[in-house]
Amino acid sequence: MIYNLLFRFVLQRMDAEAAHRCAGRVLGATFAIPGVRRLASWLLRPRDRVLETAALGCTFATPLGVAAGMDKDGSWFGNLLALGFGFVEVGTVTSLPQPGNMTPRIFRFPAAKALVNSMGFPNPGAETVAARLGHRRPGVVGANIGKTKALAIEDVVDDYRCSARVLAGSCDYLVVNVSSPNTPGLLAMQDVARLRELLLGIKEELATTTQPPPLLIKLGPDLADQEIDELAKLALDLKLDGIVAINTSIDVSFLGSSAADSGAVPPGGISGAPLRFRAREVLRRIRATVGDELVLISVGGIDSAEEAWERILAGATLVQAYSAFVYGGPLWAYKVNKGLRSRTLQVGASRIQDLVGTGSPTSVLDRQSIAQGDHPPPTRGAGPEPASAGPGTKRQASM
Repeated sequence: MIYNLLFRFVLQRMDAEAAHRCAGRVLGATFAIPGVRRLASWLLRPRDRVLETAALGCTFATPLGVAAGMDKDGSWFGNLLALGFGFVEVGTVTSLPQPGNMTPRIFRFPAAKALVNSMGFPNPGAETVAARLGHRRPGVVGANIGKTKALAIEDVVDDYRCSARVLAGSCDYLVVNVSSPNTPGLLAMQDVARLRELLLGIKEELATTTQPPPLLIKLGPDLADQEIDELAKLALDLKLDGIVAINTSIDVSFLGSSAADSGAVPPGGISGAPLRFRAREVLRRIRATVGDELVLISVGGIDSAEEAWERILAGATLVQAYSAFVYGGPLWAYKVNKGLRSRTLQVGASRIQDLVGTGSPTSVLDRQSIAQGDHPPPTRGAGPEPASAGPGTKRQASM
């Protein structure tokens, strides 16, 4: 309640990016008091093994993590971990420092629990972020890498290779971001042939490092279903370690017809609750293609324990949040973890990881949302329907 009042009467009246920086500084100042961060971590992080998840060569205290975009410069991942998240994905990071796009570049849509951003990857560069990640930390930290805006698209492979090489020794996993709508030319890299060339170059670069981190790709929501299927097959063919889905969307219809028709939506990527249907749909398609051979990280519209639970049953080993944390406040992760733990024990399981991929393709939340008139956007493009539970199905679980 306190955070809701603070958000409504103070933070919401500030520029969204300024409020973001303010929140980070307040959290940092609070946790700089001797013993406070350790106490917060003890109170808010899961203390038993019910939510513990093994993936990507790491042990996650909980499958709930922070999506890329929250900690763009690798400056407050330790404080986010102390709030109860099992991992933080830092970035997006580029090989060279860059300021990003012109401000203002983050816009709130509170009624929809959504954000629109046109940040353009502002960050201090791979060298600086790698140095910050090199310190010991009580949790898993991944790095999300993207294209440097100042470099030509013809140099994209060398650009990503540089970032991968610099960050390889300081992160627990590495995500190749080719799906942000805010960097000119980047979305074109989701073409199968171009993405294959890029990923092969990055894999070749990582092979020269001492301890290559697990490699994943992050896909966008605006691809046709057939393209999603093809990229999932590419990830299998190249023996990647996982897929992160989905990124933000440029489809303003996610915010409703009234917002789209009014022209009130600024250019940029939409995130938050409106993406939940598309995120579930993409997750199920990918799971139907790759089964349990790849680690799937689901992101987009995860705003509650119920939503996170549904994604795990649908095949996500890990889940991430961004917008919901902005609207929910510092205790949001604790509440979601509490809900996930309760649901796991209610179905008779001792570990949440045992339930990955065991749910039905039409979830309880889907049926409830549609019954309330909250309809998903139309299916994007042609493609085969996903299997009911996909390869790797173990047993049926219910809420």
